[in-house]
Amino acid sequence: MEAVDIVLWAVIPYVSIFLFIVGMIWRWKYDQYGWTTRSSQSYESVWLKLASPLFHFGILFVAIGHFLGLMIPKSWTRTLGVSDTVYHWVATIPGTIAGLAAVVGLALLIIRRRTYGDVFRATTVNDKIMYIFLAVPIVLGLIATLINQVFTTSHGYDYRETISPWLRNLFIFNPQPELMVDVPISFQMHVIAG
Repeated sequence: MEAVDIVLWAVIPYVSIFLFIVGMIWRWKYDQYGWTTRSSQSYESVWLKLASPLFHFGILFVAIGHFLGLMIPKSWTRTLGVSDTVYHWVATIPGTIAGLAAVVGLALLIIRRRTYGDVFRATTVNDKIMYIFLAVPIVLGLIATLINQVFTTSHGYDYRETISPWLRNLFIFNPQPELMVDVPISFQMHVIAG
């Protein structure tokens, strides 16, 4: 294992968690009303009625799927009698649908912001940066899922052997960067972007 692996999979995660916590405290103390984009519903609501639920429900189900898939050990699902094949399909099909909904919803929200003049004028620099920080990990995650889980001749990449234990070990302050070294690059990029 190289030094870059230690930085990527043991140092950056803790720096990110630290910055997240400090950033949340700072935002709470100094910018409580700047946590979200300003409302633009009064400027245009037709696209918003389609795009917003697609994105928000999609990302909610993606988050739930990530939590369940990454935090529940493989041994637990096997103990419950869920075979690896059944788990793969139950995780992949709804996860892909939720990911597609989030991507399509986000794309429609961005198109809406660029297309309607009043909405575009109400868009701040922070909004534009937020869209980038949302879009990159979401799109990379969908690409990783499609490449490694959907469009593959095998049963897909078993992230429960590498990524899941790596993440769980971060939370108990036992980083194991070696678990991430041989993970497919598409998943590595998704994790780093996230």
